[in-house]
Amino acid sequence: MPTATPRPRTAPRKQTPRRRAPRPAWDLPRLLRLLIPVLALVVIVGIVVNLVGGGDQMSKLARDRTPHWVDKQIIAINGSGRRGERLSGVTDIAIHYVGNPGTTAQQNHDYYDQPDTTVSSHFLIGLDGEIIQCIPMDEKSSATNDRNLDTLSIEVCHPDATGQFTQASYDALVKLTAWLCDYCGIGRDHVIRHYDVTGKLCPLYFVDHPDAWTQFLADVKDY
Repeated sequence: MPTATPRPRTAPRKQTPRRRAPRPAWDLPRLLRLLIPVLALVVIVGIVVNLVGGGDQMSKLARDRTPHWVDKQIIAINGSGRRGERLSGVTDIAIHYVGNPGTTAQQNHDYYDQPDTTVSSHFLIGLDGEIIQCIPMDEKSSATNDRNLDTLSIEVCHPDATGQFTQASYDALVKLTAWLCDYCGIGRDHVIRHYDVTGKLCPLYFVDHPDAWTQFLADVKDY
């Protein structure tokens, strides 16, 4: 019986690889996925910077972001002590003394916060160094006469008629004054006495002792 002649094996047909469609030079969905987190981060950083320290001076003053060591007790608008009028801007920090020996910051605050009171200050510093804010930082106080329009005012309590501050009050005054100068962006050399505006003996001890005033200014700069 004749044997069958085996068929020659043919080489397997090679499959032509599929060609992928060329990807465009830029892939919009992929690009958006990359950009969205970056843009969100930029926005968040911008908001934080603006809230903490950004913006022009009056915007910062309007935000009124005082440190945690300031007790904010804003008095009511009464048409005299607090008129609700905006500052033109801050060029100096004005230092005062309350003139009522032995009174506390809270007592002076409560005096300001009466319908018929005609005086006020932005800040009060007590005998133990406590700090109370009475007027928003973007408003005029009634403390520094014709400089009410462009100063922030600080009144300091004192134990006796000499007007000398306690060490706690003095330390708090240095701290607050330095912070306000920095926050307002005016430099720590923009500090004046009520006396420098009107000649009134206020703050009394710093008028009677010019060397103590000079030392205070140096302490503010070095704080």
